[in-house]
Amino acid sequence: MPQLLAALLPSKQWLKSTFWLQHFLSFASPPKPVFLFQSTSSGFRFNSYAANRRLSTIPVRLDQPEDGSSDLDKLRVLRQKIEVSGITLDDSCVPGRYHHLICPKCNGGQLMERSLSLHITQDRNFAMWRCFRSTCGWAGRVFPESSAAYSEVTNNWMTVDSLGLEPLGDKLIAYFGERMISEKTLWRNAVMQLSGNQSVIALTYRQNGRLVGCKYRSMGKRFWQEKGTEKILYGLDDIQEANEIIIVEGEVDKLSVEEAGFCNCVSVPGGAPQKVSAKELPSLDKDTAYHYLWNCKEYLDKASRIILATDGDSPGQALAEELARRLGKERCWRVSWPKKEDSSCFKDANEVLKNLGADALREVIENAELYEVNSSIQEI
Repeated sequence: MPQLLAALLPSKQWLKSTFWLQHFLSFASPPKPVFLFQSTSSGFRFNSYAANRRLSTIPVRLDQPEDGSSDLDKLRVLRQKIEVSGITLDDSCVPGRYHHLICPKCNGGQLMERSLSLHITQDRNFAMWRCFRSTCGWAGRVFPESSAAYSEVTNNWMTVDSLGLEPLGDKLIAYFGERMISEKTLWRNAVMQLSGNQSVIALTYRQNGRLVGCKYRSMGKRFWQEKGTEKILYGLDDIQEANEIIIVEGEVDKLSVEEAGFCNCVSVPGGAPQKVSAKELPSLDKDTAYHYLWNCKEYLDKASRIILATDGDSPGQALAEELARRLGKERCWRVSWPKKEDSSCFKDANEVLKNLGADALREVIENAELYEVNSSIQEI
């Protein structure tokens, strides 16, 4: 292909570097198929998210930003801060794509693996990176507006032994059994307990199989987490290549959804807000309550359909709205929990599982409705 272009074009002076030739070739390559219509029970629905996603793959020249010089300035600042952190960039590191580089902390190990995943957002509002070698895990993010040279998050090397964890005992297995969660599901999700204490559940957070965090839950529903760990979604490895994702409000609900046959489910690591914020979305560096979304952006970006199965109470509805605002309402669906005999509704996935069974929970999730793009939950 490069030889053919060289023969056809009178001059290659306009291609200022090999990078622009590669950029042109990537644009000339046939696009991957994108389905702009999705089948539903009532017919076909236009998939606006897929259409926008297809348009976003069109390359944009970095020296001619659409909004003037501000985008180029932000990109320059981001690149400077990334390089201050020790990461070596080249011309192929452009916004809107994921790039695999040599990690400056571990140098890719003995095999010199390109284990560092770097992403600069298309709007140049922030950049983030993470090393996926199990013995490293170095991660960080930078923002063009921040005065700091760079913001770094390093996960300490955790092990089951260092945290003092052990397999669940009979008491806690029975506790989950009462909630219709099987030993198989507990084992698959590496649910453990504090050594010698069958009153404290250890919900392990893993990424690429590596233990990166742990949340503890007492029998009295008291929660606490390991300090100094980066916030991510619980069950992250289950959505690594998922095109459809289910998001719930708690770890037990994630386990419940798995009992209904869906492994492509994650839980938020914290609770729900009391109400929807009336303010505009904060900048990414100030969106502290939802940093776990941005830390998992590489996973979430792959999904064209996200089912929000948060709790049915007011905070749960507020959480669904806040998630949809950040993820894009056009690709979100909302679960409505069924009614009880007294006309009130079940609160969450685990209540439905316990009272109606796995088949009913599966049906509720399958019947999720498209999130109204113009909808807004009233403040509480």
